[in-house]
Amino acid sequence: MNDVRRMKDVRRMKDVGGMNDKVYIHEFIDVIGHHRSDYVYHMLANYSPIAQEERGQQCFGVWGTIGSTGRWPQVVNLWEENGFDGLAESWAHETGHAAMQDPKLAQWWARAAEFRSGGVDRILVPAPWTSPIAGLLAAGVTGVVYAHELVRVRPGQATRYLDGVAELAPKVTEAHGWQVAGAWHTAMSDDSECLVLWAIPTWKQWADFERQALRTPHLGRPRGVETLSAERILLVDAPLSPLRTGRQPSREDRTEPYQQA
Repeated sequence: MNDVRRMKDVRRMKDVGGMNDKVYIHEFIDVIGHHRSDYVYHMLANYSPIAQEERGQQCFGVWGTIGSTGRWPQVVNLWEENGFDGLAESWAHETGHAAMQDPKLAQWWARAAEFRSGGVDRILVPAPWTSPIAGLLAAGVTGVVYAHELVRVRPGQATRYLDGVAELAPKVTEAHGWQVAGAWHTAMSDDSECLVLWAIPTWKQWADFERQALRTPHLGRPRGVETLSAERILLVDAPLSPLRTGRQPSREDRTEPYQQA
């Protein structure tokens, strides 16, 4: 996709209100022992409703990694912020205290420490042609499994790679049923890392794709940009994850008492 065409697409999306101008926090979370279900419940039922109310932060998704495809036990969180200004306000709210944590979440942090040992985060900027979580929910986008593909390209080429995904995605959907749920490049770096999230309706569609990918190594990836590395892992929705329930988590999802400080 050349620059002129890309700019036309961006202008068209602005006109119809469809341009994605959000910013995202992506987290790989290392879970302690058998506490994955405890952690995702604590994150979605106890944390997310507070973050929605106080920070305007939306939950894009919380998933468990299928351990045979990646690190285990692991959870992937993805949070949607109102652009960099919204993220700055959220961080100011979070760190404007002596402990550099929101005092209202002190109990939440203490409980979460029982379920997780650490993790790795990154800030993601969406391709403008993708949808925020509200648009995906309105369109009924979901999957029985998700392909999470982290791609490295040469510095400065991440945006071009995502342009190529925009061209390729409809063909992948038509041929294999996989649908792009999100496409991002990593901020605060050298524009060399992309993340593409595919929603896969059935396990058979996953198996058929992977079988063909053995014969076609670049299947699902644009050819116009050199790929230095790519890692695809599989994720499944947590019970209260929005792409599974069709809505944001709420306080009504709590099945046990939770006292906010």
